[in-house]
Amino acid sequence: MQLEISTPALLFPAITLLLLAYTNRFLALATLIRNLHAKYQQAETQHILVGQINNLRKRLNMVRRMQAFGVLSFLLTVGCMFALFQEGFVMANYLFGSSLLSLITSLIFSLIEIQMSTKALNIELSDMEEI
Repeated sequence: MQLEISTPALLFPAITLLLLAYTNRFLALATLIRNLHAKYQQAETQHILVGQINNLRKRLNMVRRMQAFGVLSFLLTVGCMFALFQEGFVMANYLFGSSLLSLITSLIFSLIEIQMSTKALNIELSDMEEI
């Protein structure tokens, strides 16, 4: 299969939108952490918040990995386009394949983070149901 410059160029808008979504997830987590920090400082029973803190720390690391692999995918796509421009077709194929693998890895981390987020929300809802 002959890889043309338009093929990796198709990933540019997808990766850009993906990184924007990841940034929004990060900002939402940052807000949650700041709010939880304020509650932690005021709470008499701080041990209740420890589980939430641990969950947010794991989710924050997951978002960091999502973003890192998303950026790596973007850089590999740019490298692929540069290799195509220089007529290095074999290198371009490897770079494009690596870009796709990075994108898949990023999406897997995103799926795991969404599951962690859902679990945290279900815990919050179960606390309200007990009242």
